[in-house]
This record gives sequence, structure tokens and C-alpha cells, in this order.
Amino acid sequence: MQRKTDNGACRTSADSAGKGNIMTSQDTDTTGLDDVLQIDIVSDVVCPWCIVGFKQLEQAIARTGVSAAIKWHPFELNPDMVAEGENLREHIMRKYGSSAEQSQAARDRLTELGASLGFDFRFTDDMRMVNTFKAHQLIHWAGESSKEHALKMALFQAYFRYGKDVHSDQVLADVAESVGLDRAEALAVLKDGRFAEIVRAEEAFWTGNGIHGVPAVIFERQHLVSGAQGVDNFAAIITELTKGKAA
Repeated sequence: MQRKTDNGACRTSADSAGKGNIMTSQDTDTTGLDDVLQIDIVSDVVCPWCIVGFKQLEQAIARTGVSAAIKWHPFELNPDMVAEGENLREHIMRKYGSSAEQSQAARDRLTELGASLGFDFRFTDDMRMVNTFKAHQLIHWAGESSKEHALKMALFQAYFRYGKDVHSDQVLADVAESVGLDRAEALAVLKDGRFAEIVRAEEAFWTGNGIHGVPAVIFERQHLVSGAQGVDNFAAIITELTKGKAA
């Protein structure tokens, strides 16, 4: 894959008006549709730059007026996180070696940036970083009912706006129900781990292809863009890649 240097991104170590149309992978079969831009996004629901990057991409799609089919893929920022999680402020300071002041400045920047994109970050002192393996299993399951994108967006909201524990089975089932999925079946999916091996294999595929930070946006399965690049940059990339597509 061709690569573009990253901007805002999370690493495992140290709503828009417009003519553009976003389709998720389950909305339609895009095979053979040359005018639809294929976009794969590798991300984690506890990475703030992932929702920032998506909101920027969403606005860029609206600005350029293209039709885009989006497919979400799993990535765990903290695959070894303990079940109870860790205080977010302490986690960031420990993981990235930042000071309390630097950590707060980063949250302030994200809050301001999110607001400019229509996303409400509400960071609190008791917010916790958690493992998201179960969340990714539920997202995979949701894809079978064309709810993958809706659940992904709802999980971003649950974590960053409402401070919910997106490692908790009960919280995950509640969020699934909020987007029209069956709560009891969601709990069953989490309990029996029927999609665990599939999610692990997909995570391994992307890390094996050199992705160690998110968001990672892959256009047409060829052009990798790492990080939240900004609306202007995403729009320029989309314009360049769609020059040869059918009108």
C-alpha cells in the first residue's frame, strides 16, 4: 500500500450537509461500481483521533460530492489492558510520558477540534481507558444486520460523551439496543465469543501490514493515509483518487 505521513493518531505505544454520499459496507453491493470510492478504516472506539478523523473524512466526502462505501476494521490500542481499566489521565501520562499539563492541553485541543466537527468530547477526571476486544466483536456482529456503522458511531458517543465503560457487557448490550439490535442476542454474542477468532485474525492482518496507529484510512485498498489529516487534506486526496472514476 502507498502511504501518507500521519497527523493526529493514537498508537499502541509511546454531521455534515453536502452532496457526498456515505454508504457502509452492508448498505449495498458495490462490486463493479466504478464511481463508488472504497474506503476501509482501521480504528478503535477509545481513540479520540479516530472519531476526529472520521468526522473530517465525512466532511471531505460531502465537500467533494463523491459516493463512498466505508468498511470498519478492528484495532485494539490496549490489548493487554486489565478488566477494570485504568484512569485515562494516568494512562496517557504513563504510556506516552506526558505531564499532567500536557495531557490536559491535549484534551482541551481535542474538545475544541471535536466541537468544530460536530462531536462533543466530555473528558472527566474519572474517565477510564478500557480494552475494546469485546466491542469489536459486537461491531462485527452488527455488520450482519447492516448496523456496523451505527453501532460504531454509538460507541464513540457512549465512551467520549457519556463516559460509559465500553468493556462492560451490559453497557455494550445497551448501546447495541439503542441502534436497533437485539439486546439479548448482543449479550449472547459477548458471552460465547463466536466472533473472537475472526476479530483476532482481522486485527493480525492489519498489524501484519504495518498498521500500528489509528485511524488508518485505506482508499481503494491501495492508498494508506494514517492519522486525522484534516478536511482539506482528505478532500484533496479524494479529489485526486476519483479523477478517473465515472461521473
